[in-house]
Amino acid sequence: MKTTLLNKAALTTGSALLLTAMMGSAHAEPTGYDQLTFQTEIKEEVQNDEVRSSLYKKAQATDSKALATTLNTSINNAMKIAKRYPSVTVSTGQQRTYPRYDKNNKIIGWTGQANIDLKSTDFAATSQLIADLQETLVMENLSFGVSDTKKDALEQKLMTDASRAFQQQAKNLTSAWSARGYRVVNVNLNTGSNYPRPMYSAMSMKSDSLESVPSQSFESGNSTISVTANGTIELTK
Repeated sequence: MKTTLLNKAALTTGSALLLTAMMGSAHAEPTGYDQLTFQTEIKEEVQNDEVRSSLYKKAQATDSKALATTLNTSINNAMKIAKRYPSVTVSTGQQRTYPRYDKNNKIIGWTGQANIDLKSTDFAATSQLIADLQETLVMENLSFGVSDTKKDALEQKLMTDASRAFQQQAKNLTSAWSARGYRVVNVNLNTGSNYPRPMYSAMSMKSDSLESVPSQSFESGNSTISVTANGTIELTK
């Protein structure tokens, strides 16, 4: 885990930002002169703790009713299998149905696809569930990220760190400009995330062999969570 601090400074006449914090006298108003706008950024790299995946069943039939029966039966069976893994959140995903035409533009059949989506912080259970489902479904994608719980807790910490970094930079700039002090005109806190690990696709269907699909070992990788504090201070001389 590593933390990076970045600072930027520039002269400006001020701008409207979302979060305003006033320092100094309660009745003192910014003059619009001797103002500095700058930004501080705190970044922290953390290990991904959540896996997401989508699997689908694709089928064809001569009429839409038969197609719906095939797809619904397959998805219902997949949901039954998924109930064996309570630590994995499972939901029905996208469903698409479209006609097939012959050369005379006449409908000769139907093609459809139904998805289920998985989400969990239990990698072992998710990997085994995916393996079980791949007996009849195809895995469309697999991705890793930071769970909302972990991300929210880290962003709270980083917002405090970014605010402190902003104040420290304000003090440094005050000294650099030989000012007596400063007051904050406005400050805006923004959060951001970078998930460098790409999504994976797998196109393998059930094998003709009687052997079951082996579970996959996951390497979740890392993500970078960041918070920036940008705003304007007014120097007092």
